[in-house]
Amino acid sequence: MTFESVSVFSQTWGLVYLIVLFLGVLIYALRPSARKKFEDAAAIPFKEN
Repeated sequence: MTFESVSVFSQTWGLVYLIVLFLGVLIYALRPSARKKFEDAAAIPFKEN
């Protein structure tokens, strides 16, 4: 394996990994069942003790 082939391999699969990770986080954050949990978390700074 040459440096160039390792570089191409890591760039390609690194990009695929980051895209899959981004889509996973996006799906996790935008799923309808998580709405209440995230709305409650967003209101924490405004709640009084």
